[in-house]
Amino acid sequence: MNIHEYQAKKILREFGVPTPAGFPCFSVDEAVEAAKSLGGSAWVVKAQIHAGGRGKGGGVKVAKSLDEVKQFAAKILGMTLVTPQTGPRGQVVRKLLIEQGVDIKTEFYAGLVVDRGSRRVCVIASGEGGMNIEEVAATSPEKIHKLLIDPVAGLTVADAEDMVRRMGITESAVMEAGALLQDLYRAYDSTDATLVEINPLILTAEDRVLALDAKMNFDDNALFRHSEIAALRDLDEEDPAEIEASKYELSYVSLDGNIGCLVNGAGLAMATMDIIKLYGGNPANFLDVGGGATAEKVAEAFKLMLRNPELKAILVNIFGGIMKCDVIAEGVVTAAREVHLNVPLVVRLEGTNVDLGKKIFAESGLPIIQAGNMADAAEKAVAAASAGGGV
Repeated sequence: MNIHEYQAKKILREFGVPTPAGFPCFSVDEAVEAAKSLGGSAWVVKAQIHAGGRGKGGGVKVAKSLDEVKQFAAKILGMTLVTPQTGPRGQVVRKLLIEQGVDIKTEFYAGLVVDRGSRRVCVIASGEGGMNIEEVAATSPEKIHKLLIDPVAGLTVADAEDMVRRMGITESAVMEAGALLQDLYRAYDSTDATLVEINPLILTAEDRVLALDAKMNFDDNALFRHSEIAALRDLDEEDPAEIEASKYELSYVSLDGNIGCLVNGAGLAMATMDIIKLYGGNPANFLDVGGGATAEKVAEAFKLMLRNPELKAILVNIFGGIMKCDVIAEGVVTAAREVHLNVPLVVRLEGTNVDLGKKIFAESGLPIIQAGNMADAAEKAVAAASAGGGV
């Protein structure tokens, strides 16, 4: 689960991480009042969406007067902000964060993620923070520093201070910056986060360390332990189809292609998308119905895919183990009849009750294209989509 910057900063402050003073706002008038309350002579007007790269898209502006705060707030609120992380469709801005301006001396980067290879939390840091951190990682990987944290000892003072020295933080600020990294780790560990990212982490003109930006993601499977974090979910920032999928415990992610995929098992779903790409097509979604789905669940999954106006074909790829092929077949046939299927349907079934599943499809009266294996299924789905869809 993702949250907004202002929400992440509130959580981090509870763990001792210093951030600029600021207020979330939902209207232009609130933005002006927030700037007045903060005082000073400069304010930052920041769009609040679940995506990075907001500055490059025009979603972050520095205002030097209250009139400029009003002007920028009016421009950003309601705009469709397009960034490298939103995709070409962008995301509508419904909230702002108004913060007090800060005199920035140097920008750094600090983040925490799980390193799956070592099965430990990894600190990732750099002395090259800011909007171009992805470019730094791609062109100058030696400037990205990593530290694997011992799960028993945690992030020690010595390790934290060694890391900030490697980042190039001024010696007079090493103790404060090291403590900040330790606080970040405590926040990460205590909230079951999957990501904590500060970009930029700044050193002010007074050699104070501040988290100028903040991003936090959380493990959905652990939210039952954190009702206060679960309450921060913003459904306006999520794909409606993905929200609907979560009601039926389906793993669904919308993509930009035109071939719908209905698969059981995450690994098989990834392989199915790969083989579609191999044969020159583009998957429209990731959809894992799981190992214990009912016919009703499968029907709902099918309906989700058919909501996509770009859909040109559907590929059902099932290996029946716990999930039986006849259950999948019943669900697909039910959904296809309910929504009046109008795109080609390619089906590849193997495993438990495969013959019964194929019989259900054969007797359904639907124009189903049978496939013998994954390669055959992908080739037929790509061909059907290329032909323009429609049955």
